[in-house]
Formats: sequence, C-alpha cells, structure tokens
Amino acid sequence: MVLSVILAFMLAQVVTPQVQLPPASANLPTADKSWPPPGVYAKSTPGLTMPRVLKEAKPLYTEAAMDAKLHGVVTMEAVVRADGSVGDVRVKQSLDTQYGLDDAAVKALKKWTFAPGKKDGVAVPVLVEVEMTFSLR
Repeated sequence: MVLSVILAFMLAQVVTPQVQLPPASANLPTADKSWPPPGVYAKSTPGLTMPRVLKEAKPLYTEAAMDAKLHGVVTMEAVVRADGSVGDVRVKQSLDTQYGLDDAAVKALKKWTFAPGKKDGVAVPVLVEVEMTFSLR
C-alpha cells in the first residue's frame, strides 16, 4: 500500500477580510455555513503569498477500504489559518463515504502544518486545495 499526497492550490473568489474567522474548534462546514468561510483569501488575490507545507500527516487506509480494493483521490478544500494550522475542511470530490476514506483524508489534513500565507507581508487565512491519493500495491 502506497499513499501519495499531492498539494495543489485553488483559484477561488476573494472574500473581504473584515469578517472574523470561525473559532479553531469549528468542525466541518455544514450546508448552512458559507463556503469559503468569510475573511479567507484566495490564490488569485494580488500580493498574496500562498502557504507552504511544513508537516504532512498521511491518511490511514481503512481495512474495510483495502478489503474492498478501493483506490483513488479525495479532493479537499481547506482554510490554512494565519498561524499555519488547518481550520475548516470541505470534501470537494469524494472517493468514499462508506469505508471511511473521505474521513481519513480530512482527519489527516487537519494534522498538517503550514508556513502561513501572507498578504503584503502579514499572515492571513488562505484557501487551499489538497488531493490525497489512496492506492494499493
């Protein structure tokens, strides 16, 4: 079993930074929350330096998913907070909800740390896109 993780950043609509971010304890966004959360910058923002991965955590490949021979990619969008931690995460393209691979990917991403993104030299929350690939070998 080999897990490969690919990090890609997404282009998204810029949201004005005056609105306060959800607290660090906020869980996955629900249908009634806006996405991306208010105050989060997008890659297309002029003067923005994107976050850089400092530490990755690999997702656990569930035994049930391995038994079912599931493989593929989970694509997620996440907010990298101004302190470099991962805030809200949204599964953009699901691989599996039955055997736990989507959940494993989100749980692993929440453990990542980043050098924060900066807007004109000041650390700010930034929306990123992350793909986690599950493959059996």
